[in-house]
Amino acid sequence: MKAHLLFSERYNSYSVKVVNLEQLSVPQIQELEKFVVNRKGIFDFNSYSFSIQKRLEFYEFTLLMKKLNMDVRCEENIVLKVSQPRIGFGQYKGMQYNELTNSYMLWLKTNYSGYDREKIEKELKRRNL
Repeated sequence: MKAHLLFSERYNSYSVKVVNLEQLSVPQIQELEKFVVNRKGIFDFNSYSFSIQKRLEFYEFTLLMKKLNMDVRCEENIVLKVSQPRIGFGQYKGMQYNELTNSYMLWLKTNYSGYDREKIEKELKRRNL
């Protein structure tokens, strides 16, 4: 069975949800994990997704998968770029919440309790995190 990858482009990164992670073999999961580690990304097994801090478009991602001979099925998750609330603090100040990586959103979920908490919760819910 091929891994089914749902690619989402962000402002300065990309995230990928492994739709059928539970159905993959251990070697397939290890191959995906190695891909993420080699690119200094974060694999979150709770959300079945990984994030990599590099700007990459969908077609570049599919070419990379082919180049690495990874047996995967890729699908693009188009994130609408409408005016969204922006983060007002930290290293991502000025970015829209929908542009932040899953890993940072999960960090905010457990570590941040400031005035933007409602916006963070809304974005987490939208992403099913």
